[in-house]
Amino acid sequence: MTSVRSSSGWLLTIGGLIGLTAAATLTYERWKITADPSYIPSCSINPVLSCGTVMTTPQASVFGFPNSLIGIVGFTLVVAIGALTLTGVTLPRWHWVGLWIGSLLGTVFVCWLIFQSLYRIGALCPYCMAVWLVTLPIQTVAFHRVADGRGGVVKAIDEWRWTIAAVWFAIVAVMVFVRFEDYWKSLI
Repeated sequence: MTSVRSSSGWLLTIGGLIGLTAAATLTYERWKITADPSYIPSCSINPVLSCGTVMTTPQASVFGFPNSLIGIVGFTLVVAIGALTLTGVTLPRWHWVGLWIGSLLGTVFVCWLIFQSLYRIGALCPYCMAVWLVTLPIQTVAFHRVADGRGGVVKAIDEWRWTIAAVWFAIVAVMVFVRFEDYWKSLI
Protein backbone atom coordinates (compact mmCIF):
# COMPACT_ATOMS: atom_id res chain seq x y z
CA MET A 1 0.00 0.00 0.00
CA THR A 2 2.93 2.34 0.59
CA SER A 3 3.97 2.25 -3.08
CA VAL A 4 0.35 2.90 -4.13
CA ARG A 5 0.18 5.78 -1.66
CA SER A 6 3.49 7.16 -2.91
CA SER A 7 2.66 6.87 -6.60
CA SER A 8 -0.82 8.33 -5.98
CA GLY A 9 0.73 11.20 -4.05
CA TRP A 10 3.27 11.96 -6.76
CA LEU A 11 0.73 11.73 -9.60
CA LEU A 12 -1.70 14.00 -7.78
CA THR A 13 0.96 16.51 -6.75
CA ILE A 14 2.65 16.74 -10.15
CA GLY A 15 -0.60 16.62 -12.11
CA GLY A 16 -2.11 19.20 -9.80
CA LEU A 17 0.89 21.51 -10.16
CA ILE A 18 0.76 21.25 -13.96
CA GLY A 19 -2.97 21.96 -13.95
CA LEU A 20 -2.60 24.79 -11.43
CA THR A 21 0.18 26.40 -13.46
CA ALA A 22 -1.89 26.17 -16.65
CA ALA A 23 -5.01 27.55 -14.93
CA ALA A 24 -3.10 30.42 -13.31
CA THR A 25 -1.42 31.28 -16.61
CA LEU A 26 -4.77 31.20 -18.42
CA THR A 27 -6.24 33.49 -15.78
CA TYR A 28 -3.35 35.93 -16.16
CA GLU A 29 -3.54 35.84 -19.97
CA ARG A 30 -7.32 36.34 -19.84
CA TRP A 31 -6.83 39.34 -17.56
CA LYS A 32 -4.28 40.80 -20.01
CA ILE A 33 -6.70 40.38 -22.95
CA THR A 34 -9.50 42.00 -20.95
CA ALA A 35 -7.25 44.95 -20.08
CA ASP A 36 -5.85 45.29 -23.61
CA PRO A 37 -7.83 43.70 -26.47
CA SER A 38 -4.78 44.01 -28.75
CA TYR A 39 -2.69 41.84 -26.38
CA ILE A 40 -1.48 38.60 -27.98
CA PRO A 41 -1.26 35.79 -25.42
CA SER A 42 1.94 33.76 -25.09
CA CYS A 43 0.04 30.66 -26.14
CA SER A 44 -1.19 32.08 -29.45
CA ILE A 45 1.38 30.41 -31.67
CA ASN A 46 -0.37 29.89 -35.01
CA PRO A 47 -3.91 29.63 -36.44
CA VAL A 48 -4.52 26.25 -34.76
CA LEU A 49 -2.64 26.71 -31.46
CA SER A 50 -4.30 29.96 -30.50
CA CYS A 51 -5.51 30.37 -26.95
CA GLY A 52 -6.43 33.99 -27.64
CA THR A 53 -9.08 32.68 -30.01
CA VAL A 54 -10.32 30.18 -27.43
CA MET A 55 -10.21 32.59 -24.47
CA THR A 56 -12.55 35.11 -26.03
CA THR A 57 -15.40 32.66 -26.68
CA PRO A 58 -18.46 32.11 -24.49
CA GLN A 59 -17.20 28.55 -23.84
CA ALA A 60 -14.23 30.01 -21.94
CA SER A 61 -16.53 31.33 -19.22
CA VAL A 62 -19.44 28.91 -19.11
CA PHE A 63 -20.54 29.87 -15.59
CA GLY A 64 -20.12 33.63 -16.05
CA PHE A 65 -16.47 33.78 -14.99
CA PRO A 66 -13.30 32.36 -16.59
CA ASN A 67 -13.21 28.56 -16.49
CA SER A 68 -9.59 28.83 -15.36
CA LEU A 69 -10.76 30.02 -11.93
CA ILE A 70 -12.40 26.61 -11.44
CA GLY A 71 -9.03 25.09 -12.32
CA ILE A 72 -7.19 27.22 -9.78
CA VAL A 73 -9.47 26.05 -6.96
CA GLY A 74 -9.67 22.43 -8.12
CA PHE A 75 -5.99 21.92 -8.83
CA THR A 76 -5.02 23.59 -5.53
CA LEU A 77 -7.11 20.95 -3.76
CA VAL A 78 -5.47 18.21 -5.83
CA VAL A 79 -1.98 19.46 -4.93
CA ALA A 80 -2.94 19.58 -1.24
CA ILE A 81 -4.33 16.03 -1.32
CA GLY A 82 -1.25 14.81 -3.20
CA ALA A 83 1.08 16.47 -0.69
CA LEU A 84 -0.84 15.03 2.26
CA THR A 85 -0.68 11.59 0.67
CA LEU A 86 3.07 11.93 0.13
CA THR A 87 3.62 12.82 3.76
CA GLY A 88 1.85 9.65 4.84
CA VAL A 89 -1.40 11.17 6.06
CA THR A 90 -4.20 8.63 5.79
CA LEU A 91 -7.15 10.46 4.32
CA PRO A 92 -10.65 9.21 5.10
CA ARG A 93 -12.59 7.46 2.36
CA TRP A 94 -14.98 10.41 1.95
CA HIS A 95 -11.99 12.52 0.96
CA TRP A 96 -11.18 10.18 -1.92
CA VAL A 97 -14.84 9.95 -2.91
CA GLY A 98 -14.99 13.75 -3.01
CA LEU A 99 -11.84 13.90 -5.12
CA TRP A 100 -13.22 11.24 -7.44
CA ILE A 101 -16.56 13.04 -7.89
CA GLY A 102 -14.83 16.38 -8.44
CA SER A 103 -12.34 14.94 -10.90
CA LEU A 104 -15.09 13.01 -12.69
CA LEU A 105 -17.02 16.26 -13.14
CA GLY A 106 -13.75 17.87 -14.29
CA THR A 107 -13.22 15.07 -16.82
CA VAL A 108 -16.76 15.48 -18.19
CA PHE A 109 -16.21 19.25 -18.44
CA VAL A 110 -12.86 18.70 -20.19
CA CYS A 111 -14.53 16.34 -22.70
CA TRP A 112 -17.11 19.03 -23.45
CA LEU A 113 -14.36 21.64 -23.81
CA ILE A 114 -12.41 19.37 -26.16
CA PHE A 115 -15.49 19.03 -28.36
CA GLN A 116 -16.03 22.79 -28.26
CA SER A 117 -12.38 23.53 -29.12
CA LEU A 118 -12.30 21.11 -32.00
CA TYR A 119 -15.72 21.47 -33.58
CA ARG A 120 -17.17 24.82 -32.54
CA ILE A 121 -14.20 27.16 -31.94
CA GLY A 122 -11.76 25.55 -34.36
CA ALA A 123 -8.63 26.31 -32.33
CA LEU A 124 -6.58 24.72 -29.57
CA CYS A 125 -5.25 26.37 -26.44
CA PRO A 126 -1.92 24.84 -25.32
CA TYR A 127 -2.61 25.68 -21.66
CA CYS A 128 -6.08 24.14 -21.93
CA MET A 129 -4.50 21.03 -23.44
CA ALA A 130 -2.19 20.84 -20.40
CA VAL A 131 -5.35 20.72 -18.28
CA TRP A 132 -6.75 18.03 -20.59
CA LEU A 133 -3.53 16.09 -20.13
CA VAL A 134 -3.67 15.96 -16.32
CA THR A 135 -7.41 15.80 -15.57
CA LEU A 136 -7.99 12.19 -16.60
CA PRO A 137 -4.93 10.79 -14.76
CA ILE A 138 -6.05 12.65 -11.61
CA GLN A 139 -9.51 11.14 -12.00
CA THR A 140 -7.95 7.71 -12.61
CA VAL A 141 -5.90 7.90 -9.39
CA ALA A 142 -8.95 9.04 -7.43
CA PHE A 143 -11.03 6.21 -8.88
CA HIS A 144 -8.36 3.69 -7.91
CA ARG A 145 -8.38 4.93 -4.32
CA VAL A 146 -12.20 4.73 -4.18
CA ALA A 147 -12.31 1.32 -5.91
CA ASP A 148 -9.74 -0.22 -3.56
CA GLY A 149 -11.15 -3.47 -2.19
CA ARG A 150 -14.29 -3.40 -4.32
CA GLY A 151 -15.35 -6.27 -6.55
CA GLY A 152 -17.30 -6.86 -9.74
CA VAL A 153 -17.42 -4.21 -12.43
CA VAL A 154 -15.63 -1.64 -10.24
CA LYS A 155 -12.69 -4.03 -9.80
CA ALA A 156 -12.59 -4.75 -13.55
CA ILE A 157 -12.60 -1.05 -14.42
CA ASP A 158 -9.92 -0.43 -11.80
CA GLU A 159 -7.70 -3.16 -13.24
CA TRP A 160 -8.00 -1.60 -16.71
CA ARG A 161 -7.90 2.04 -15.56
CA TRP A 162 -4.62 3.00 -17.27
CA THR A 163 -5.55 1.18 -20.46
CA ILE A 164 -8.85 3.06 -20.50
CA ALA A 165 -6.96 6.32 -19.95
CA ALA A 166 -4.51 5.49 -22.75
CA VAL A 167 -7.39 4.74 -25.14
CA TRP A 168 -9.02 8.06 -24.20
CA PHE A 169 -5.76 9.93 -24.91
CA ALA A 170 -5.39 8.11 -28.23
CA ILE A 171 -8.94 9.03 -29.24
CA VAL A 172 -8.36 12.70 -28.38
CA ALA A 173 -5.06 12.71 -30.29
CA VAL A 174 -6.74 11.21 -33.35
CA MET A 175 -9.58 13.73 -33.10
CA VAL A 176 -7.08 16.61 -32.94
CA PHE A 177 -5.12 15.21 -35.88
CA VAL A 178 -8.19 14.61 -38.05
CA ARG A 179 -9.80 17.96 -37.23
CA PHE A 180 -6.69 19.91 -38.20
CA GLU A 181 -5.23 17.41 -40.69
CA ASP A 182 -4.89 19.95 -43.50
CA TYR A 183 -2.98 22.32 -41.24
CA TRP A 184 -0.63 19.59 -39.93
CA LYS A 185 0.06 18.46 -43.52
CA SER A 186 0.84 22.04 -44.56
CA LEU A 187 3.71 22.06 -42.06
CA ILE A 188 5.47 19.20 -43.84
